[in-house]
Amino acid sequence: MRDARLLAEPFVPAELIDKFAKAHPQSGGVCHFVGEVRGGQGIEGLELSCYRPLTLPGIEHLAHAAHNRFDLLGILIAHRVGVLQVGEPIVCVSAAAPHRREAIDAVDYCMDHLKCASWFWKREQRADGWHWIEPRSDDHAAIARWNDGK
Repeated sequence: MRDARLLAEPFVPAELIDKFAKAHPQSGGVCHFVGEVRGGQGIEGLELSCYRPLTLPGIEHLAHAAHNRFDLLGILIAHRVGVLQVGEPIVCVSAAAPHRREAIDAVDYCMDHLKCASWFWKREQRADGWHWIEPRSDDHAAIARWNDGK
């Protein structure tokens, strides 16, 4: 099972996670990551924009790549677009595998790619207006560790 979604409306991570886990009862390990709009440092909100005909196939390709790279039984990538408030879920990545390490690594792999090499335009809202977000040097370092020829 490979499930990639772009969501324009808020979602409840627990509902996605529960349905995903129930669809993979034979798993030895299921790992989930939920990213939320962080507060602090003056951040009041986040906007994620995309070009759906490019972004959704990109997420589908990432899910396929993770499924093939790791010994997965299933993978789910659900990502929000639009304007989000502090505390709202942005992304949910779940992976099911016969063993825990593959599931954990698959989620980490997907998040590193979504954070650094994804198909979104991101900007934060602060008191003085909107500010574009670019990947940081540690985001690039995180994704580079996966470039081992696999």
